[in-house]
Amino acid sequence: MIVTLRKVGKTPLDFQIKSNEITFKGYLEYHAGKLILLQADLNGLVDAECSTCGESFDLKVDEKVKFFISDGLYDGENIDIDVVESFTSTADLDELLISEIELIKSDYHSCENCR
Repeated sequence: MIVTLRKVGKTPLDFQIKSNEITFKGYLEYHAGKLILLQADLNGLVDAECSTCGESFDLKVDEKVKFFISDGLYDGENIDIDVVESFTSTADLDELLISEIELIKSDYHSCENCR
């Protein structure tokens, strides 16, 4: 799902996308300047690998995601939230979902047998 950043206003733009067994549901909202706030919930199961034994297992995910999307290069002041830069004036929510899933999978996880 591709969203044109210029069309995101102060009224939240709701979205929901699904990939395999993960649901990414939230909204985009204009914040200030070139910044768009993305706030969402990430719920479902991810196929993860145990950091101890290397076996695959289903990892239950229930996380809140919050970051800014900058329409172009972000050169503003430091803020407490991550900023993703877009150089096409669009946000590819499917790509952002894949990135969030890969970030979760890259962490250390233990299966039931290794806990």
